[in-house]
Amino acid sequence: MSKFEHGIAMRIYKIRGEVMLAACDRELLGKKFEEGELVIEVKKNFYYEAFVSEQTFINSMKIATIANLVGDRVISLAIREGYIDEENVMRIDGVPHAQMVLLF
Repeated sequence: MSKFEHGIAMRIYKIRGEVMLAACDRELLGKKFEEGELVIEVKKNFYYEAFVSEQTFINSMKIATIANLVGDRVISLAIREGYIDEENVMRIDGVPHAQMVLLF
């Protein structure tokens, strides 16, 4: 198993008919990033239910109606798979963060 085979921390929430996916690069769990007024805290109790492979993350994005993503790995995958546009990614202290909401 490579270092990053299960390098994504992920949790799925089901809320009022929505499927929310919270995912981050494994090494960011528990860290806080600040830049001016912007702050993101990558809390384990929000982002972590299991460490998953890239393919499991991609499969989970297929069912998500809302996503909260942090880290180079998860953001790159979400862009590659067409869920996030690169111009909609913000960086806080160099760490990429993006959100997705499907509108019907």
